[in-house]
Amino acid sequence: MNTRCKAWLERKLARIRELDSYNEEQTNVRIAKKYGLQPTEILKLNGNENLFLPKEKAASLLKEVADECDLRIYPQEEEYLLKEALGGYLQVSKDCIAIGNSSDEVMDRIIRIFLGKGDSAVTFTPTFSVFGFCVKYYEAYVVHVSLNEDFTLDMRAMRSAFDPQTKLLYLCSPNNPTANQVKLEEIVSLIETFPGMVLVDEAYAEYADFSAVSLTKEYENLVVLRTFSKAFGLAGLRLGYAVANPRLAQVIDKLPIPYPINAVSLSMGRKLLENMDLVAKSIEELKAERTRLINNLNALKGLKAFESKTNFVLFKTDTSSESIYDSLLQKGIVVKNLGRLLQHQNCLRSTVGTSNMNSRLLNSLKIYSGGAA
Repeated sequence: MNTRCKAWLERKLARIRELDSYNEEQTNVRIAKKYGLQPTEILKLNGNENLFLPKEKAASLLKEVADECDLRIYPQEEEYLLKEALGGYLQVSKDCIAIGNSSDEVMDRIIRIFLGKGDSAVTFTPTFSVFGFCVKYYEAYVVHVSLNEDFTLDMRAMRSAFDPQTKLLYLCSPNNPTANQVKLEEIVSLIETFPGMVLVDEAYAEYADFSAVSLTKEYENLVVLRTFSKAFGLAGLRLGYAVANPRLAQVIDKLPIPYPINAVSLSMGRKLLENMDLVAKSIEELKAERTRLINNLNALKGLKAFESKTNFVLFKTDTSSESIYDSLLQKGIVVKNLGRLLQHQNCLRSTVGTSNMNSRLLNSLKIYSGGAA
């Protein structure tokens, strides 16, 4: 390798190494090995997954898919059939849907389309960190606008962040990690005043009070992201989609690579839409358990849980969140240690597990916090 090529390569590699990226936490097997536990003893409550959709039911549907799919050939009608099913589910035309390998991948695709080097994107903070990672990867900039202390939008500050270089506005609603939902009238107001594309991330929409999907029929600069990883329980298969007006959806769907989503993921998405009663039951069970978890967390000394429109609960403690995180980990319970969020110190986030799972979490926290308030 000549000197010029070597220098160029080093600059490229150094830039990528310096970028932030999503850091996957330790696996159940590694945690079990570290603390002398069995992998089956590990209670994974840090990924916001749907633990209410029965594993056996999902496995049964997957077996049906395996029988129907010919894995020797490239995907055929699977994407078309999934778009039709999604159109019925969301009450939009199938032409309004673009499908990808998770909503994160579709988000990355949208960033790549609408942001160039030197452009800027606006979002609030705290929010889903992957958006910022992707923006910086394409040599664009992120302007972060702090939420109010109660996690609501500071509308004046949001609008003041818009400038001629701002091409993309990202609104995670319901928001991760704060678990609250942006008001629909605020979303409409921002769509109408923002000078570029508005991206509303609705990964947790099935657990919330409303959706912005219907607004895509009226606003040409709106894209709504959705996923099969949360309410539909397909986190392991990586399947997501965007909803937008047909012209925009067609652009988002246009990729230079052939067959970007595998036939199994596409077919499993359709299968679950055809078994919506199963999904709906898991959503209602989770919402009921979410209320119980929040109430019981608030009944413990030194803990405060925030309201949630998602499948996770954010709570803060009077003592070190790091200490509580480590204490739970030693017992095989994995939550997310977030530390400080705005003015709120010692924050942790837990997936809403089943009743038995949450009771195990609550009992461990009760011992650590000293009992009921």
